Amino acid sequence: MGTFVPSSNTLTRKWFVVDAAGQTLGRLASGAARVLTGKNSTQYTPYIDTGDHVIVINAEKIVLTGLKAQQKVYRRYTGFPGGLREEEFLKLLARRPEDIVEQAIKGMLPKSKLGRQMATKLKVYKGDKHPHDAQQPESLTVTA
Repeated sequence: MGTFVPSSNTLTRKWFVVDAAGQTLGRLASGAARVLTGKNSTQYTPYIDTGDHVIVINAEKIVLTGLKAQQKVYRRYTGFPGGLREEEFLKLLARRPEDIVEQAIKGMLPKSKLGRQMATKLKVYKGDKHPHDAQQPESLTVTA
C-alpha cells in the first residue's frame, strides 16, 4: 500500500455549468471556488491543481442579500497619484456583470501561482449561452 499523488497523467478534469439566476453571490462564489480548487474530489491535494472547470451563466441575474445592492462599492487603484476609482454595485452590474461574479470567485482562491492557475479554469458569461458545448458540461447546483 503506497501513497497516491495525482499527476497530470492520472487527472481527468470535468466541466460544470452553474446557473447564477437568483443565486446569492457569496454562496455561488464559495461553491464554485470549491470545485475550482478540487476540494469536491477524492484526489484533492493542496499543492497540486486538481480542480475542474466551471462555467457560470446568467451573471446579470445574481442577487445580494439585505441592503448590499445599494451600499456595496467596488474600489480599484490605477497606480497613479489620485487614481482611486470607485463604482457602485448596481452600475457595475449593468455595465459588466461578469466582473462581479469573477472577482467574488477569484477572491476565494489561494493568492499564489496555484490560485492564478485555478482561476484560468473559470468562465463567466452574461447570458444563458456559452461556447463550451463541445466539452459536454454537467449541471452543478451550488450549495454552500
